[in-house]
Amino acid sequence: MRRSYHASRGADSASLPRGRAPLRPAGGNSVRSLETLRPRPGLSVPVVTVLDAGGRLLEADQRRVVRHVVQDGFGADIVFAAGTTGEWHRVSNAVRQQVVRVCAEEVAKGNARLAPGVPPVEAWAGITAHTPEDTLDNLRFAAEAGADAAVLAPLSVRGLRDPVRFVARDVADVLDALPRRIPVYLYDNADIAADPRVPHIRTRDVKALSRLDFVRGIKVTAPRKVMGNYTRAAAGFRERGEFGIYVGDAFQIFDLFRPRRGLAGAIAEHWQRRRLRGGLPIGVVAGPANALPREWARAWQVCRAGDAERMERVRRVLEAFRDGTRAAGGKRAVACMKRALLRDGVISSDAVAEGTPALARPDAERFDEVYERVRALARELLEPPWVTRADRAPERAAP
Repeated sequence: MRRSYHASRGADSASLPRGRAPLRPAGGNSVRSLETLRPRPGLSVPVVTVLDAGGRLLEADQRRVVRHVVQDGFGADIVFAAGTTGEWHRVSNAVRQQVVRVCAEEVAKGNARLAPGVPPVEAWAGITAHTPEDTLDNLRFAAEAGADAAVLAPLSVRGLRDPVRFVARDVADVLDALPRRIPVYLYDNADIAADPRVPHIRTRDVKALSRLDFVRGIKVTAPRKVMGNYTRAAAGFRERGEFGIYVGDAFQIFDLFRPRRGLAGAIAEHWQRRRLRGGLPIGVVAGPANALPREWARAWQVCRAGDAERMERVRRVLEAFRDGTRAAGGKRAVACMKRALLRDGVISSDAVAEGTPALARPDAERFDEVYERVRALARELLEPPWVTRADRAPERAAP
């Protein structure tokens, strides 16, 4: 049973049902128009790609990661496969497609077990590849594999001179030829841009792309000013709620939703609403939620509710994990997430793809100590339903 945050801050929200608005239009998204589809709000977890030492996908472990981040309805609203946290830019296209298929299958299995009336978790597929041809092939594959949506970072596709034309013509043509059209969400992240001189999608391009019925939102890893530009750009062609903004720099939600007091606070909130044109983000994309899915789901809930006290509690837990990944031999975020999952017995290998910074001794041992403290802090500060539980295989033991 999923949970929701109660409007009354004095109530114990842990015992209340967590409802979520349905995403699909009537009849499913096999209809030819996606105009009536509304983007899914909530927590999106870009799952890690579980590899062995030779760079091959460990399918059984990958399925376990999906179940782990969903947490029986207390974790991810969206499972996002083959994203940056999933090392899409460092694995082969065959592995990208394999992880999309596995994650879509596992999400479907989990949804089949849900009680009637409980909104299903969504499976989103990262389709970005280094070439336009592979990217379009990934779109076809994602739709055929049963993904609910595709995520495209147009600035990360090499040799793509006109991202608007690529989406409006090439992507649209592929979707039109499919028996089941799926929505596409844009992905903006300067760290993976093919041309560092163009780090973000131009506002005019977002404005043009938002006119397409299948482009339903954007995941933004950028300053709030860029996020505000995108919100205003889409507002001319979408009603509020039809084009979703997802925060990619996950800790921004604590500032975006933090309640402000006094005259200065009122002015700050007015200016923020003006800058975002009334369109606050509808979701957060949190890579660290691979290790702490319940804690990040709780963070989104209390931030949306503006509960300053509980925001501060969960923030302490999440910052402790973030600081631990930074201290582990520099920025080793993906390696640390995999190490945490290994420690919890969720996966059997914490190998990273070639080119991803690895976590070696003694940094791995130091991170283990930090992670144990983070888990203890979560048990101390958070209600039991919002402390992550490991889907531990009986045969697995912590290294």
